[in-house]
Amino acid sequence: MTTMPTPLPQTAAQGGLGLILALGATQVAGYGTLYYAFAVLAPEITKSFGWAPEWTYGAFAAGLLAGGLAAPFSGQLIDRFGTRAMMSLGSVLAAAALYGLSQARDPVSFYAAMIAVETVGTLVFYDAAFTALTQAHGSSARRAISKLTLIGGFASTLFWPLTTALLAHHDWRSIYQFYAIGYLVLCLPLHALLLPARGGKAAAVMAPRPEGDAHAYLLGRDRMRAFLLLALAFSLQGFVVSAMSVHLLTMLEGLGLSAALAVGIGAMVGPSQVAGRLVEMLFGTELEPTTTAWVSATLMPLGFALLLVSGTTATLAGLFAIAYGVSMGLSSIVRGTVPLRLFGPAGYGAMLGKLSAPGLAIRAAAPVAFAVMVERAGLLPSTILLIVLSGAAALSLFLLSRLAAALPAPK
Repeated sequence: MTTMPTPLPQTAAQGGLGLILALGATQVAGYGTLYYAFAVLAPEITKSFGWAPEWTYGAFAAGLLAGGLAAPFSGQLIDRFGTRAMMSLGSVLAAAALYGLSQARDPVSFYAAMIAVETVGTLVFYDAAFTALTQAHGSSARRAISKLTLIGGFASTLFWPLTTALLAHHDWRSIYQFYAIGYLVLCLPLHALLLPARGGKAAAVMAPRPEGDAHAYLLGRDRMRAFLLLALAFSLQGFVVSAMSVHLLTMLEGLGLSAALAVGIGAMVGPSQVAGRLVEMLFGTELEPTTTAWVSATLMPLGFALLLVSGTTATLAGLFAIAYGVSMGLSSIVRGTVPLRLFGPAGYGAMLGKLSAPGLAIRAAAPVAFAVMVERAGLLPSTILLIVLSGAAALSLFLLSRLAAALPAPK
């Protein structure tokens, strides 16, 4: 009698709706508390410490740098021990890091807490969630990744207004304490109960394998070229997104919009992300992921170009927010689907970590570098820089699509 392998729980083995909804909720909470809240709270943090803004943004940059350094190691741990164990651990550590941030009283403790926040984020952000879906679906995880990012796009839309509203009644320390408790209560049970139990051999056995597996993914020099092009594109886009995550609202105000209007325009980015992801999920699944990558990336420089039109209006700023949001939203899908298409599900978590590592210094320096450039050169040259960088990323992804053209169509 042949003994059948014991399957994973249904939500893990089939990547069911429960798994996607659970991960979606934790991504909204994770990005909202660990990442987006900082953009709203940074001015109050600066005021409470009584130092120059560069010190506050420098701590954020240090955290991003540490997170980039930790990403490959986190990916290896997730591949080895599975997403349930590592994302559950990440939930506890993230809540502790947020609470520690609320208790920081001097530069050393503040920088240490910011580094901790962004480092533990590598265990709970998209790369980890994509790995959970890949451990459940194998090489056919694209649609599940699209559904997940559709939910995750609400993070900034919810947490920028929420944090602004809380700030009207509480100080930044109390808000981070509230977020620490809320994150732990929401995310730990979801990660512990609904995620795949382990990675490694179990995930490899359960993952479907395409026919002609030896020729389904890039090998040799093509694999290395694809890795370099993808890492370059992720790094350049990472600079732009990292800078905008902190400075988008102040940039819009600098262009002449009121603070209230800037917040309204900024809040459009989240729904635009969701709209782009919804269109991709409904109509784009038959496209090559690399085609989606370069087409969507092209929207980003086009959006910034609208801000250079003389006499920026609310309408132009809104069109920018839509183009930027759609591009940014699709880039999250691309981050999960393109590596899976080109390199396969084996060692997927570690591969995502390696792709993050080359541009870690660029992304980490972005908030401070952009702030200094705006102060010394002005908004016009700074916006041109964003156009050049995002345009170069789109070109890299277009060249990548030429390499992917040699691969057989996915099954």
